[in-house]
Amino acid sequence: MLHDIVGNDNFRDMMIKHISDFIKYLFNENIEFSILTSLANIDFDPPLPEYITTDFKPITLFTLAGYTYDSARVENEVLTFEAGFGRENFGSIVSVPLYAILQIIVENTPILINLSTPPETKEKEKEKEKSGIKKSMDIFLSNPNNKKLLKKKRK
Repeated sequence: MLHDIVGNDNFRDMMIKHISDFIKYLFNENIEFSILTSLANIDFDPPLPEYITTDFKPITLFTLAGYTYDSARVENEVLTFEAGFGRENFGSIVSVPLYAILQIIVENTPILINLSTPPETKEKEKEKEKSGIKKSMDIFLSNPNNKKLLKKKRK
């Protein structure tokens, strides 16, 4: 039952709207904040050098303060901000789809938690479909009588 809720498109859309509204509220109130994100869904422009990204974890915290906060904006369900990384402060524009924000944190306290699951890409859906067909065929072929049926049809 819970999986049906958190994976539901309507629930995800509601969470994205809530995240967007909440971030806009923080901007209007001039409150700096952090976001805990799923790194797999984030884009960096320009891409970060590998020696920087090797230290990143699948779930990563970004703090929006100072210039990073000032450069932040929400457009088309994506939070973008400029940040510096590594010792040399390598600059990159970070684009975070709102669905990839797992938590919004103010003063070390999570004040918003996103429980929705990320949308599946068309590629993942196709992979699941192919996987299901393969599993079905494997089950079918595991019965020796079914193998005979296939051999008869080919002749």
